[in-house]
Amino acid sequence: MFGFEKLEVWQKAVDLADEVYRMTREFPDYEKFGLANQMRRAAVSISSNIAEGSSRESKKDFARFLQIAYGSVMELVSQLHIAQRQDFISKEDARKLYLNCQEIARMISGLKRSTGT
Repeated sequence: MFGFEKLEVWQKAVDLADEVYRMTREFPDYEKFGLANQMRRAAVSISSNIAEGSSRESKKDFARFLQIAYGSVMELVSQLHIAQRQDFISKEDARKLYLNCQEIARMISGLKRSTGT
């Protein structure tokens, strides 16, 4: 097992990506390569950057990747608003994903603080 796989924030980010994939399957066909794709890429980017950053030798490099992961969370939050406004996802599903994003954002911020940068 790699070190990042033990991080609860990475595990939650993978769960979030799973949920985003599940929800975007229901998007209209004309959005499969639009907003659905953007949301999937942002969601996958969160766990990917946590994983990649954990492999870096310096805390400063890890903190930079955590900041990128945090940015991807914010990107996904923005996309959630659009998806809900367009009635691609329900208010309930949007809220569930939003709350998951809030939790992951807090965890990333805490992990970044723990790097001392």
